[in-house]
This record gives sequence, C-alpha cells and structure tokens, in this order.
Amino acid sequence: MADDAFEQAGKTAVAQNIHGTVEFLQKFPPFKQMDLSQLTYLVEHCQLRFYSQGESILKPSDGPVEFFYIVKQGLIRGTRSGAEYAKDESTFEITTGECFPLSALIGDRATRTEHFAAQDSFCLLLRKTCFSQLFERSTPFRDFALRGVSSLLDQVNQQVQQRAAQSLGAQYSLDSKLSERLLRKPVSCAPDTSVREAVKLMHDQHVGSIVIVNPRLQPLGIFTLRDLRRVIADGSSLELPIEQLMTAKPFHLPASASTFDAAIAMTERNIAHVCVVEHGQLSAVVSERDLFSLQRVDLVYLARSIRNANKLETLVSLRTNIQQLVDRMLAHGASSTQITQLITQLNDHTVCRVIELTIDQLGDPGIEFTWLCFGSEGRREQTLLTDQDNGIMFAAQNSADAQAKRQLLLPLAHAINLHLAQCGFTLCKGNIMAGNPQLCLSQQEWSQRFNSFINEATPENLLSASIYFDLRVVWGDPQGCVHLRSELLKQFSENTLSQRMLAENALRQRPPVGLFRDFVVARKGNEKDTLDLKVQGLTPFVDGARVLALANGIEDSNTLERLQSLAARGVIDKQDGAAYEEAYHFIQQTRMQHHQQQAKQGLPYSNRIDPDDLNHLDRRILRESFRQAKRLQTSLALRYQL
Repeated sequence: MADDAFEQAGKTAVAQNIHGTVEFLQKFPPFKQMDLSQLTYLVEHCQLRFYSQGESILKPSDGPVEFFYIVKQGLIRGTRSGAEYAKDESTFEITTGECFPLSALIGDRATRTEHFAAQDSFCLLLRKTCFSQLFERSTPFRDFALRGVSSLLDQVNQQVQQRAAQSLGAQYSLDSKLSERLLRKPVSCAPDTSVREAVKLMHDQHVGSIVIVNPRLQPLGIFTLRDLRRVIADGSSLELPIEQLMTAKPFHLPASASTFDAAIAMTERNIAHVCVVEHGQLSAVVSERDLFSLQRVDLVYLARSIRNANKLETLVSLRTNIQQLVDRMLAHGASSTQITQLITQLNDHTVCRVIELTIDQLGDPGIEFTWLCFGSEGRREQTLLTDQDNGIMFAAQNSADAQAKRQLLLPLAHAINLHLAQCGFTLCKGNIMAGNPQLCLSQQEWSQRFNSFINEATPENLLSASIYFDLRVVWGDPQGCVHLRSELLKQFSENTLSQRMLAENALRQRPPVGLFRDFVVARKGNEKDTLDLKVQGLTPFVDGARVLALANGIEDSNTLERLQSLAARGVIDKQDGAAYEEAYHFIQQTRMQHHQQQAKQGLPYSNRIDPDDLNHLDRRILRESFRQAKRLQTSLALRYQL
C-alpha cells in the first residue's frame, strides 16, 4: 500500500507540471524528435522518484525490468561485476536527460548492470506497458531504443547535411547513388567494331568514352579519348577491331554505389571513367566531368594535378587545395572514413610524385627500392595533421651488398624526407624516416628486425615497435612487403607472450572518463581543462584492434577494417564491433571538425579539445564513445588476464 501511495504521489507531481516536464524532455534526444502527442503521453504516464546518494535503483537480482528510467536531475552510475568483469568495474554514468536500461526492457530480461545514484537524483519512471506503447507508436523513440548511439550519430549527420544543402544546394551530395544521378544511357559497341566506327559514335554522341560489350551487355573493355591519342601516336590502323586496342576489364561499380565511391576509384586507379553495372549489365558510364557537374567535387582533378606536377613548388601549393576540399567535405557531413580515405589517396599521390621528382633532381641510384609507410599512414587513417613514418626496403645478396646499396640510397631518402616536409608532412621527432640508416634496410634485414620485435620482445621495445606493425607500400614493388607481413602474422599468432605484452601496452592510454565527472581533463598548464582526442580517444581502439588482428592472422591494417574482420570471425561480438566502429568514427569526426575550426582561426593544429565547448548532444556521444574504448580495453584485460 505504501508503494502504491508513493507511486500515485509521483504521478501527481509529474501531472501537475506536465508542460514543464515536456519542455525539459524536448531539450534531449530522442524526445525532441517525438511528436508532441507522444511526448505528452509519456509524461502523463510517468512517475517521479527521488534516490539518495548511494541508493540502489536497479540490479540484476531484481528480475525482468519493469520501468524505463529518465534522469531528470543528478547522476546515475552503472557497474558490472562477475567472472567476466573486473570487480565493480564502472562501465558508464548517466546524467540529466539520459535514460536506461533499454536493452533489458526490449529483451524482456533483467539488467546485467547495477544502477545506483552517484549523487542525490530524481528520475522519471515509465511502466513497461507504456514503454511498449511508445515503442510501437513513435519511430524516433523506437529507432533510439534499438540503435542507441547510432541514431544519435545519424541525427548529428542529418543536421550537418541539412545545413550543407541550404548553403551548397541539394545537388551537392557526396552520398548520392549513381542510379539517382546518372540517367543518360552509355554509348557502347560490339568487340568487332572498327576503331574508326567507334570514334565516330563517340563524336556523334559527344562523349569521351565508349564501352565494348558482349551480346549480354556485359562490359568487356573501354576505349577513351586517351586511348585514341595512344593509337594515333603508335601509328595503329583505325580499321582494326576495337577489341585489339581497348582497355580490357574496365573497372565498374554497382548502381547503388555513391558518387564519392566513383571519385575515389578514379583517384586511386588514375582513370577518368567508371562503368556502372546493374544486374550484370552495363547501365551507365560515370566520367570525371559528370562528377564535377553533379557535385562540384574536384578530387579527381586534384589527384591528377598532383601526379603531373613538374616541380616541388607545385606540390607545395596544391596542399592548400587539399585543405579546401576537406573543408567542403566536412561542411557537407562526409564521414571521417571518407575523409581519411581521401586524404590518404592524395597523400599517397604526393609521396609518389615527391619520390619521382627527387630522383629526377639527384639522379637514379640504379637500385630498385620500395617506399614503406607505417603508423596512421600505413593504416590509411591520416588527417591533415600528420608527420612522416616511413622506410625503404630493397633486395640484397648479402650484408656487404646491403651496406653498399644503403650508402647509395640514404642521400636520396634524406632528400625525399626533406621534400616531404616542405609539402606539409612534418619530420618525425622519433626519426622514423627512410633517411635513418636503421630504416633503410634490405628485405632480409627487415625480416630480422621484425623477428627480433616478436621473439625478443619486452614491453618497452614492443611499445616502440608497434608502429611498424601497420605497414604498407606507397611506391615500388609490393611483393617484399607482402612477404614481410605474412611472416609477421605467422610469428605473432604463435607467440602468446608477445601478444600479452602488446595487449598490456594497449591499456596504457586510458579513455578520459572518470568516476566523479563525465570527462577527465588536464588540471594545469596550457592543457588545462582539455583532453586529447587522438591519444586518449582513438589510440585505445587502434591499439586494441591491432593486437587482436595480429593475434588472429588478420591482414587488414586499417582499424575499422580490423574491427569488421574480427567481428566477422567471431573474435569479438558483432554488436560490440559495431559499437566500437561508431565510437571510433565519432571521435575521429570530432577531431577533424576541431582541426577545421583551428585552420579557420589561423591556429596550429592540435588534438586537444575542451569538452565544455561541445553542445549537449556531441558531449553525450563523445562520452559514450570514450566508454566504448574503455569497454574494449576491459575485454582485452580479461582476454589476456592483465
């Protein structure tokens, strides 16, 4: 009877201030996206309860959850304990406007987390039957309940894209499907058509390409104006069948691919046309000109300008164009994955052209070599704030031959490092650069070095060596690197001691979430009241994904691709993997937007941010993202008994 009276009193308290409670909830997602009638229904069926500091609100032994809780004032802390969790491991904190426990309510089960009041708190309680009604009636509420942070991220991206559409026009869309934008039918011909006939078709249709198809309309090859220039220069007969002079097996994308996918493909492959294939048949051809007219995206043109630059000064000036392109993409709401992919592509083109120009300037040393990159460049996760992490690999018959070739390559490597610095790639403070004799090695020497990293490992040398485990080739023959990576994966997957030490290192950078406030920030000096998005936010994901990928023989070096492969193989839970990906994406996105603001203000790039400068929604997602990093570290600690 006492409980019934208390509940009735709580309902009365809320009912007396329905308007004020509705206004309160409209400040927070998902409630501010809900129809007023649905929100009013929620408020009318809520009760208000007070919990004193330290009081338990909800725990696993209570059985199936009966209420949906919304924090109106105060702070609620969730802890988990048991065999799979560290004792009383704090997993999250819930503050004003936030709610719990969604998964348990939807799953009709007990919560796995004990919730208690970290300070004197008031909560709005909605019975499960009413929660179910709202779940059925309100799409924003249901979407949030099912997808949590994912739906919050969608809201952020939608807001950014709406602002971009207003300022840039609705046609400016990086994510527009090719099928929605490209309606003109492609010009095609049969393989036995003469070159002369094919060129006449191109001229009559005012296009720069023609696709060669079989009777089933499957693309066999493509012939472009660039190919025509080659044919004329070679003196080939225009009466030859076009199949003898076409570029076979043209690159193609599905109609569901985006215009950004097409732009990236052109940039990566140095092509000006992409075939669009639907149900196995040619449906369209996207040209660089199409992309420019549809999106005003000059990515492909910029990449070509970098590749064709005839002097270093031109490359230096083009860095400003890259900054402008990234600014436009950020303004439009492009994902951090798209932007890092773009920056990596353009950086790769810049590095290759710097190497070629430097060889032209100093002369060819007469030694074939491969330019390796490590760290964020090796993971294809570069932003505009980047330094150099590179090395050289070459073939040698013995140690004497290796030493002789090294002496010839080092002056070139040193000059390349300096020229890259002029182009905005900061010299590495740790001297992880090809101009360092210890990083200009033969393939055998690299193998020996990686072998020592793993089989003679200490926590300290593994900490400094982990940057080399994210390697790839930017310029030169990739086969030596492929062999080196295969050796690395084999040795590491068999060495549990090195795995454990690398996992221990992955716990060194703790996410900035604490027990008594939502963020842990620096307390003094120039960094006062700030946290580091890269070191404290991204690094836990990078390091955690790396150790798990290497231990399980996964070849991917990109962090998100590693997480996806780990989930696909069942190494990590698929839902956990998706949560880690979203958290990583949001932290990276926040970091890039922070860099953009710094550039506009003429400030040097920094990864440190004051969380109080963020709006409520961004703060909430950032806090949850850091908690996901903490969860990944907790799972690593348990997996390796650290």
